[in-house]
Amino acid sequence: MSRMDITVVNHPLAASRLTIMRDKRSNNAAFRAALADLGAMLIYEAARGLKVEEFDTETPVATARGARLATPPIIVPIIRAGLGMVDPALSMIPDAQVGFIGLARDEETHEPVPYLEALPQDLSGQPVFLVDPMLATGGSLLHAIDLLVERGADDITCICMVSAQPGLDRLEAHGGPVRLVTATIDPSLNEDAYIVPGLGDAGDRLYGPRNIEL
Repeated sequence: MSRMDITVVNHPLAASRLTIMRDKRSNNAAFRAALADLGAMLIYEAARGLKVEEFDTETPVATARGARLATPPIIVPIIRAGLGMVDPALSMIPDAQVGFIGLARDEETHEPVPYLEALPQDLSGQPVFLVDPMLATGGSLLHAIDLLVERGADDITCICMVSAQPGLDRLEAHGGPVRLVTATIDPSLNEDAYIVPGLGDAGDRLYGPRNIEL
């Protein structure tokens, strides 16, 4: 089996934003701002391989060859925490479409509970950027990947800020048309399936405590 394409964005600015997100003293506003900055950096890196089309454009002086994305990706956040990555993605790729997958974590089983799916029917030939700040057990991400593949997706880039090695191993074993862009790979999960050292619950730190019962 060929190994999955994994890109770890090793950059001083990415590391500084990740540190703010890890710091338990960072309030919701500081966490949200750091996530927006880091999200834009990861989207920038994930877009490196997107196909472009060239065309002539007129400068004030002469004609130059310009470029634009041939097929802009569809941005698919895993709600709730993934919503924080939509605006940074659109700031980098303004003509991207956005789909939504709603998954919540059952705190007893640690498995995803689906509650929303808003996606195009046919994703074949369409690059998909699947965004979620945390790759912990991999349960939510794998569920989302399966939903995308059922709709014909054949080019999926998972963009996660913190990835745990157990979830990464599970993602790699799952296979499929998937690659990963992340800011860091953390070694383990605790007994509550939180990433160690991680940064806590990204959804809570973005938006406050979750107030729905599953």
